[in-house]
Amino acid sequence: MPQFQYKALQANGAMAEGHLEAADRQGAFAQMAGLGLRPVSLAEKAAAGAGNGFALPAALAGLSFRKRSVKVSGRELENFTRLLSSLLAAGVPLSRALVILYRESSSPAASAKWKEIHDFVVDGMSLADSMGKSPDTFPRVYTAMVQAGETGGFLDLVLAQIADFQAREKELRSKVMAAMLYPSILFCLAIGVLIFLLTFFIPRFQGIFKGFGATLPLATQIVIGASTVVRSYGAFVVVGLLILGVVLRTWFTSEKGRRTWEGLILRSPVLGPLVAEFAMARFCRMLGTLLGAGVPLVQGLSVARKSIGNQILVDAVSQSIERVQQGGQLGASLAETRGLFPSSVVEMISVAEESGRLDQELVRIANVTEGDLDRELKTAVALMEPLMLFFIAAFIGTIFISMVLPIFTLQDYIK
Repeated sequence: MPQFQYKALQANGAMAEGHLEAADRQGAFAQMAGLGLRPVSLAEKAAAGAGNGFALPAALAGLSFRKRSVKVSGRELENFTRLLSSLLAAGVPLSRALVILYRESSSPAASAKWKEIHDFVVDGMSLADSMGKSPDTFPRVYTAMVQAGETGGFLDLVLAQIADFQAREKELRSKVMAAMLYPSILFCLAIGVLIFLLTFFIPRFQGIFKGFGATLPLATQIVIGASTVVRSYGAFVVVGLLILGVVLRTWFTSEKGRRTWEGLILRSPVLGPLVAEFAMARFCRMLGTLLGAGVPLVQGLSVARKSIGNQILVDAVSQSIERVQQGGQLGASLAETRGLFPSSVVEMISVAEESGRLDQELVRIANVTEGDLDRELKTAVALMEPLMLFFIAAFIGTIFISMVLPIFTLQDYIK
């Protein structure tokens, strides 16, 4: 029978710890209620190996074997968020709503995750803290908004807004993926053609040139050298690229690497303004939604700050939050972050703050910015396709010209 370790409050308010045996968690809670204990936490103890007639070696005893976790998809998380919002708005208690969701989930991974959240909530943990234990499923901004909703008593409204945010981001991501599909196919075809040229086509020309003892142009020598490297050391090149990819991935996930990369993106001529506009739209929409739901300004700023994504911009907004905490106005505080908030947007926020309609104005700014961003994104992607075609054609054409160029000089060696 499973054993459970618990922490609970006694009738006199003192904390008690211990363990008990029960068939399941509900049985364990029933036993604790019979003892007059109010549960604080309840965790099932891992089964020991002594009951099997042998003991694990000491070297293996310290190892932990975990099942490979299956990640919950974005669509399942969006459905969970929207259904939980609807159930709470209908007056269903949180624990019962979570039971309904994990029982009706069609995905085993999602069902296990929702049940895990339910168990934490039943143990007395808040919903935000329960979700915070699974950062791979619930992003930081998600848990921050849930925490604000729990604190303010409007959790159903916040969950509905989160579901709307997820739907908008999913739609934007789908547009970008659809627009990039054709250039990606062209890029893959270009790589295939390049490999064919370097491994099959160029070696034939190389034999012809050697037979005449011709002196090759520099461009041709470079192309032949690249072909020799690919044919002779192709496996080593692939392994080297994989190692380089792992190293770069590790560096990008580090604090210093992430900040360096985000700084380069912000300074890029086309992508930088798009990233800044997208971050501003998310920030304004989230802050406007939270203020409209009754969240205090400072707390709303702390939550909306996490939605920006780019750490450099987050740091800039954090300084503005400190000025607001010291009694400053939001518009004047955001005026220092010119890379994120243009002067026109700062002026609109200042006027709205003075007139008492800051929440409505922030949502309006987000709508206008998202519309502009959608048009700019379509234009950028439309320009990317011919540019990619041009570079692919220029690259492959350079290889062909480099190989055909010596042919015009072969007649001198034939004579």
